[in-house]
Amino acid sequence: MISESDARAKILETVRPLPSRQLSILSALGQFAARDYFARFPLPMFDNSAMDGYAVIAADCRKGARLRVVGEQPAGTDRKLYVAKGNVVRIFTGASMPAGADAVVMQEDVTRLEDEIVINAEVEAGDFIRQRGCDLGEGQRILAAGEGIAAATAALLVSQGFDEIGVGGEVPVAIISTGDELANPGEKLQPGQIYDSNSTLLQALVQRAGAVVASKLQCRDEADSLRKAFEGSSGNEIVIVTGGVSVGAHDLVQGTLRNLGAKIDIWRVAIKPGKPFLFGQLGNSLVFGLPGNPVSAFVTFLQFVRPAVLKMMGAADLQLPKASARLTVDLNNESDRAHYFRGRTGRGHFTPIGRQESHALFGLSQSNALLRLGPGEMRKRDDLVEVELC
Repeated sequence: MISESDARAKILETVRPLPSRQLSILSALGQFAARDYFARFPLPMFDNSAMDGYAVIAADCRKGARLRVVGEQPAGTDRKLYVAKGNVVRIFTGASMPAGADAVVMQEDVTRLEDEIVINAEVEAGDFIRQRGCDLGEGQRILAAGEGIAAATAALLVSQGFDEIGVGGEVPVAIISTGDELANPGEKLQPGQIYDSNSTLLQALVQRAGAVVASKLQCRDEADSLRKAFEGSSGNEIVIVTGGVSVGAHDLVQGTLRNLGAKIDIWRVAIKPGKPFLFGQLGNSLVFGLPGNPVSAFVTFLQFVRPAVLKMMGAADLQLPKASARLTVDLNNESDRAHYFRGRTGRGHFTPIGRQESHALFGLSQSNALLRLGPGEMRKRDDLVEVELC
């Protein structure tokens, strides 16, 4: 049995990023940039008005001054207007600034009298002008290699004229759930059966990580059934099998993998829940054996499978997002393994939820964060702790 940090390091040493691909900007949402991208244009591209109002010369604008309106500049094509002393140009938000003007006075701060305005407020040079390049300079890096592409990132890329982007490779994942007791949703349960919720849990986690579920299989606790499932999944980058990885008479995963020529790199990790975790290689596929209890499968996926998926996709940051929170109760880890407590964080606090046992799916469903306590670690109510958001 090895530590979780050693297990994670060993897994990530094995993982190699997949070749990049080109995607349209919207198709690239949730993916990771394959290279650095730089601004082709400044933002804004030209001096423009931040308000509906009048483009003026600030020195002309003492309170009560009457100035003549000589034109109108809407957003869009630059009409190449010029503001001379004593004149103003009607202007609208986003419109390019006329030559000669050095400020914009809001329409609320003037009185319009046919082709003149009366200034009713103090005006200083630069008022309500968005200067060229004040947001983004030409040549400035707008996206770093390995950085995730969010909605605002997509908009920024399009503002620079990009219609597609290089991102990390697509990660196909096969999910295998094992157990004679499993039934599919919609089927009538027989005595002793349960619905196969783990495959749905793992499919959701895989998709949320940005990978693709290429196949989902269910097999019995029989070596032949399991062998066929592994053989049918071997063309995928990652194979996840849940259940059958412990040491019981019906836990056949490890033996079946070895019979197929797999290399087992990790067997059992000092983590709670999730001790009976397996990692190995079958041909060109990375195989992750997760425990059958849902909370154990959830925790081991986030701690070991998710970082591998992200590295394959070319992500720079492989960690779960974190937040600081104050405990609402005392917590004690009496185990000799690191314990991930499930709970809910909000308004700066973290509260463990439900039974902290590996089968407790309801409590997990109400949780949005994990708190790790090391072996023998105790934390008191109101202690400031760091939680992983999940």
